[in-house]
Amino acid sequence: MFDSLSSKFSAALGALRSRGRIKASDIDETVAEIRTALVESDVALSVADSFSATVKELSLAALDQVNKSTNPSNGIFEIVNSELTKVLGGQTRRIRMAKKAPTVVMLVGLQGAGKTSLAGKLALYLKNQGNTPLLVASDLQRPNAVNQLQQVGASVGIPVFAPEPGNGIGDPIKVAQAGKRFAEDKLHNFVIVDTAGRLGVDAELMAEASKIRDSVKPDEILFVVDAMLGQDAVRTAQSFLEGVGFDGVVLTKLDGDARGGAALSIVSLTGRPIMFAATGEKAADFDLFHPDRMASRILGMGDVATLAEQAKAALDPDLTKKFEEKFASGDDFTLIDFLSQLQALKKMGSMTKMLGMLPGMNSGAMKKQLESIDDGELVRTEAIIQSMTPAERQDVKILNGTRRARIAKGAGRQVSEVNNLVDRFTAAQKVMRQMRNGGGLPAGMPAMPGMPPMPKLNKQQPPKKKSKSGNPAKRAAEER
Repeated sequence: MFDSLSSKFSAALGALRSRGRIKASDIDETVAEIRTALVESDVALSVADSFSATVKELSLAALDQVNKSTNPSNGIFEIVNSELTKVLGGQTRRIRMAKKAPTVVMLVGLQGAGKTSLAGKLALYLKNQGNTPLLVASDLQRPNAVNQLQQVGASVGIPVFAPEPGNGIGDPIKVAQAGKRFAEDKLHNFVIVDTAGRLGVDAELMAEASKIRDSVKPDEILFVVDAMLGQDAVRTAQSFLEGVGFDGVVLTKLDGDARGGAALSIVSLTGRPIMFAATGEKAADFDLFHPDRMASRILGMGDVATLAEQAKAALDPDLTKKFEEKFASGDDFTLIDFLSQLQALKKMGSMTKMLGMLPGMNSGAMKKQLESIDDGELVRTEAIIQSMTPAERQDVKILNGTRRARIAKGAGRQVSEVNNLVDRFTAAQKVMRQMRNGGGLPAGMPAMPGMPPMPKLNKQQPPKKKSKSGNPAKRAAEER
């Protein structure tokens, strides 16, 4: 996400770092590049102008002070980071809970924005936090919309309130009211109302959404928008704000948006915060929108905080403790242990996305390495391990040729892939033994099986120059 914007910001600020002491002309040049990057990334012209003017004013005011530091460019970088965070909304905004349950959340937006899928993702997000959400199918305009919501609800284990065929309920307002009453009776503490959309903004759409709003009195109205719409997203948001009103924005398909200007524009032009973002097709590809973390990503500093949260949620504390005790006791790490960690890793999502949260991964060289990572290797490795017997997972030394052929056939892979897995795992076992015995991490450590090699961040050191002198004293002096 924001790939184009991020690369252009990095180029502009990178040039500033190479200049040492910063002059006013350097600020003018950098700000001009930033403004161009914003406009080319679909940020509204008024927002791009305002942001650039503010950064320039603050940078020039702080110029004498930042030039006193050992790294003047850092001072300008902090100004850009701070202002970018403000443009993205400033503070993380969470859902307001109703004083008396249930809390009603109403979703509005155009057809095709992904409201129905988003409803399921939001419901799963709330469920994982210990809530009991209910989905209400008030989109009776689009064919099969009710069935789609029921399928989405079933996939994430969330109940759906929908009009039964032939019961005479064909009014979306009545369905929304009945859904809220059902939630009160069955003690659901959240109601998510999925409303109809249109291919474009029209009076009928706004009238229906307004009536549903007035009938269920939602605690939050969320405007769902496709992040790939660009400037159209801003215009649509302004129309919904005037016609129905909303409290927050949810960005969908953020993983497919290379420019991302809509995110920066919507907040500034509507005054409403981005509350959530969907970053993939899976139900779990959804989370709170953190303006400071997103600014950090755009500026190439990564998002270690989100990565740590995902790791904490995916890794079982008891399992982690068990591995630590096993390592301390001297027991060998087995494929049984590795399979458990592999399955926990898969819960965190795409390996490419995870590594992309590390600082510096948006640069040209790092980005190419990330794009070459094959997430399917995790799946293939898991299939091979699951085709083994418990005894084989416990001790890879018993894997003779016959066993390896059987495992390959069961996993639908080649014997060479099984051999590669065993060889890499055996090498990794040796490394772990060496580390446990105080030997440290050896150079050229093999990647764990199923894991893509980490991008190379360290540059190779140049070889030492050989002395051409035949004089022993001179050679000794050169070596010193």
